[in-house]
Amino acid sequence: MLIPIIYQDEFIICVSKPNNILVHHAHHSRNMADEKSLLQLLDQQIGGKFYPIHRLDRKTSGIILLAKETEHVSKFQKLFTDNEIQKTYYGVVRGFSPETKIIDSPVKGRDSKVYKDALTKLKTLEQILLDIPVKPYDTSRYSLVELSPKTGRMHQLRVHANKISHPLIGDSKYGDKNHDAMFEENFGWKNMFLHAGKLEFKHPFTSEKHALKAPFPIDWISLFKEFKWKNHLD
Repeated sequence: MLIPIIYQDEFIICVSKPNNILVHHAHHSRNMADEKSLLQLLDQQIGGKFYPIHRLDRKTSGIILLAKETEHVSKFQKLFTDNEIQKTYYGVVRGFSPETKIIDSPVKGRDSKVYKDALTKLKTLEQILLDIPVKPYDTSRYSLVELSPKTGRMHQLRVHANKISHPLIGDSKYGDKNHDAMFEENFGWKNMFLHAGKLEFKHPFTSEKHALKAPFPIDWISLFKEFKWKNHLD
């Protein structure tokens, strides 16, 4: 599996992570022996160690920044903590989502006990009504949304989409299994429809401004064609 490389310089490499690939294995991971992580795949492909600057769920595809040296990680992480990096995600959700919405709702942290403030801006880009029944309705409705997280909580976008009753398609944890099954049975699409599409930031070492994009995966391209939706990363 070749990992698409979007950008690199002496400090960072920016790649597009495929669906269902872990960024790296935890030390206690039971899958260490039988699946390769993004970091292992990159080491095989171009050689070298890389250090993740931010997180991307296994099931989320798209853009991720990796540092080439450990001492460079903190400078780039500061862009995220200081909200000086603009992250744009795209999702396909159940139902007709609102034209715009600010979702301001706390999300549980990694310890699953403490809730932390979380803010996401949502904008609806496309909608479709299908004559395909999904219980309890005779038809099914879907929206393409642009999601801009202003905080970086674990599973934030997935939780927030579900919070407003428009869960992401293919999200087995927070989603709607009836709609997920319809997508797979009718179209053969199995992956979660959440894609990290764009990162915009000022490079902390070179001061250069970057606007980086990760093209949509093949199932997204198939969906755009089927639904006659615009590819908003073109």
